[in-house]
Amino acid sequence: MKLNIPNQLTILRVLLVPAFIACLLYIPNAIVCGFVTAGVFLLTSLTDMLDGKIARKYNLVTNFGKFMDPLADKFMVFAALITITVKLFLSVGSTNDKVLAHVMLWTTMVVVLRELGVTSIRMVCSGTGAGVIAASFFGKAKTVIQVIAISVILIEFSLNKGFGLPTYWIASYVLIGLMAFMTVASGIDYLKSYWKYINPNQ
Repeated sequence: MKLNIPNQLTILRVLLVPAFIACLLYIPNAIVCGFVTAGVFLLTSLTDMLDGKIARKYNLVTNFGKFMDPLADKFMVFAALITITVKLFLSVGSTNDKVLAHVMLWTTMVVVLRELGVTSIRMVCSGTGAGVIAASFFGKAKTVIQVIAISVILIEFSLNKGFGLPTYWIASYVLIGLMAFMTVASGIDYLKSYWKYINPNQ
């Protein structure tokens, strides 16, 4: 199977997911663990940005890319959130750590449910002639905030667990809250925009 450059980047993003999980779960040194996994995650996010730009600029959009690109994005985000949650529960050392672990657990469920809901809407709309649903402002902002939030959590993990700095996870709490808000807001925005295609009374 011959793949063009955007599709190669998409496949690379998929392959980086297990690398991210392995680094986060099995690197024992907290400093190395946090910074390495943050780097791997940012690299996967960079491939997400590049493959779309290259595909559109050079007219390399394919059905394979349309299928794999959003799937790779979900693999990346789900893997990051679930693995970070597991790591936090495994490394709980204080009440604040425990609270953050539970906050991450609930936020992860919100993100997963939102993505499943939007994916279902896309599937229904694709069969009604609505065409491809473009990402809205809320959807794009949600993605950017997810990348920033996950990266900051990993870096703060290194500062807290590796360097022993009493960060109290302040930046993580702020960004997790913002991520949860934008996740819900973008989900509602999609639902409002495409309700006419799933309204049971129509």
